Amino acid sequence: MPLIIPKTLPAYDALYEENVFVMHRERALSQHIRPLEILILNLMPTKIATETQIARLLANTPIQVHMTLLQTASHAATHVSAAHLESFYKTFEEVNVRPIKKVPALRGKTICNLFLEPSTRTRGSFELAEKRLSCDTINAGGSASSTVKGESLVDTVKTLDSMKVDMFVVRHKYAGTPYMVSQHTNAAVIDAGDGKHQHPTQALLDLYTIWKEKGSFEGLKVGIVGDIVHSRVAGSLVPALAKLGAEVYLIAPATMLPAAPEALGVARVYASLDEALPELDVVYMLRIQMERLEEAPFPSLREYNLLYGLTKEREELMKPDAIICHPGPINRGVELDSYMADGSRSVITDQVFSGVCVRMALIYLLLGGANDGLSA
Repeated sequence: MPLIIPKTLPAYDALYEENVFVMHRERALSQHIRPLEILILNLMPTKIATETQIARLLANTPIQVHMTLLQTASHAATHVSAAHLESFYKTFEEVNVRPIKKVPALRGKTICNLFLEPSTRTRGSFELAEKRLSCDTINAGGSASSTVKGESLVDTVKTLDSMKVDMFVVRHKYAGTPYMVSQHTNAAVIDAGDGKHQHPTQALLDLYTIWKEKGSFEGLKVGIVGDIVHSRVAGSLVPALAKLGAEVYLIAPATMLPAAPEALGVARVYASLDEALPELDVVYMLRIQMERLEEAPFPSLREYNLLYGLTKEREELMKPDAIICHPGPINRGVELDSYMADGSRSVITDQVFSGVCVRMALIYLLLGGANDGLSA
């Protein structure tokens, strides 16, 4: 399924005017295209005249992007890159360190934050990104939504869509909800995390944070540790890292691993954190998602911490320049102790800052910004 859905959602089988690129779910699934390969295409405004303009938007770090040209029903794999996105991130990073952090780039645009699952970092990050772009915002999640009164989500979306909002940012506990929302609106839709499925904007901010620290992904060894089977973060980040040339290792007990990790592009699976740590350039810790557990995957939290917790004692096993990432929230004393979470190796707060910059860039791209959507 598309992770970020274009503003215009035409019928999938119709023919459209020349040079309109759209990726859709059925074609993606039939051609076994990984979600992150769809992501970059769907960041762009739906109507883009030529492949040259696509290349202009994306430029130096190679990413394989699959595109469907509907009027010829042809499929092409084109080697394009993300330097233009990188420049966007840097631009909005500069905005976020100014004394006055607001720009009028999207004044008059309206965004609905439809968060039907608890969130601190993602929701706060999106709200700040929207306000710093001068968007008007509606928050319609949790107890503020009529879904608690029995209204269906489809009816909620139709109601909000009739108010002519320009974008929905959707967080939900069920996988596929953002796609369902996209079927009932012509607004842009961003997946802010759906169940155990995907969290694409988290993957992008993680990539940006790692790139700032390491400068390149080629040959980089990244270990993802913890509750991988329930992690939507891993679902987006693992294929993204593999696509960019990193070697991705999964480190977890067998009860917390996906059934087919190789399908995500994983280089190796470890049962022992101590065995993997000396090889890693990036140690990406995940919390145990207690709210999604259907049975006990390990005897106790204490035993889990002894085997898979990143503690001060384990720092001796790490490379001198290895960094620590975590998508939050942290369960201190379980996957991370405070010494490691707050130490010099940790880039966790940098990830949070990157999230605001990256989401500003994505919102700006999807809502057009300037006339061509390419300059702030």
